[in-house]
Amino acid sequence: MRPIDISIIVPLYNEEAVFDTLIQRLTKVMDNAKFSCEVLLINDGSIDKTDQLIEKICEKDTRFMGVLLSRNHGHQLAVSAGLAHSRAKQGVLIIDGDLQDPPELIADFHELLLKGYDVIYAIRKNRKESFLKKLAYSAYYRLQKRISSFNIPIDSGDFSMLSRRVVDTMNNMPEQSRYLRGMRAWVGFKQIGFEYDRDERQAGETKYSWSKLFELAFNGIFNFSDFPIKFITRLGFLTVLFSLIYFAYNVYRKIMYNDVPQGFTATILAIILFSGVQLISLGLIGEYVLRIYNQVRNRPLFVIDKIIQDGKVNNS
Repeated sequence: MRPIDISIIVPLYNEEAVFDTLIQRLTKVMDNAKFSCEVLLINDGSIDKTDQLIEKICEKDTRFMGVLLSRNHGHQLAVSAGLAHSRAKQGVLIIDGDLQDPPELIADFHELLLKGYDVIYAIRKNRKESFLKKLAYSAYYRLQKRISSFNIPIDSGDFSMLSRRVVDTMNNMPEQSRYLRGMRAWVGFKQIGFEYDRDERQAGETKYSWSKLFELAFNGIFNFSDFPIKFITRLGFLTVLFSLIYFAYNVYRKIMYNDVPQGFTATILAIILFSGVQLISLGLIGEYVLRIYNQVRNRPLFVIDKIIQDGKVNNS
């Protein structure tokens, strides 16, 4: 068997509507490539016919490999399953199955890989999404860059090419709450951005709801920044300072005017302020505790139902 140079990892969840177009474009990319490729189609517990379509194309074209997960594990873990099963010698391309990211850029990424870059991450110049989403993405990326303990490039998603040694390093990282774009930045080595225009979704609906986006954002913040813990300390000092100033103000009023504020207003203000600070602090600490809890259980990152490789179905 000819050695595989590049693996293309495509996580799929209910992508029946775009599947045929996706396969056509990936097949054309492999046919035109000057290097050998394999495509790993990762079925993330789809409830439509995506799993059947994967089996059909993998049995027909052995350049396609199917990894069918036992249930919906989420995008980041689906990609992690692909990284774990990649057989490529040179590197891996990660791309979503909704065709917003063009697989044809693989040739440009591969050229940069051969020039010695270990991570080629795509930077979105333009996003064809709602104003609210674009504003939220922009604000988050800049907040993350400001508070992270190392540089995580802004406006870059999971669409990227990773060298073999970066893939091996990430496979050895045991995080349960995975944030792949942060992990690849943490690994280091030689990295470069590649600007492109992101297309609209071809068909179907996005699988990233606001709740999943917030979960991913929290993983990016709490996994790669100590700012939330330091924020609690600073918030504590501010509340103590506020209390001392308010206490001094009351003493001054008592001495100078014999007029200390009466009633429940001051008491209610103090209770609300300190209760709010305590709840915020507990919530931030809880985010770290939750991640520790998930980690110490030491469960596998994903469970595989079956693998279709070289045209044959292997049940786990």
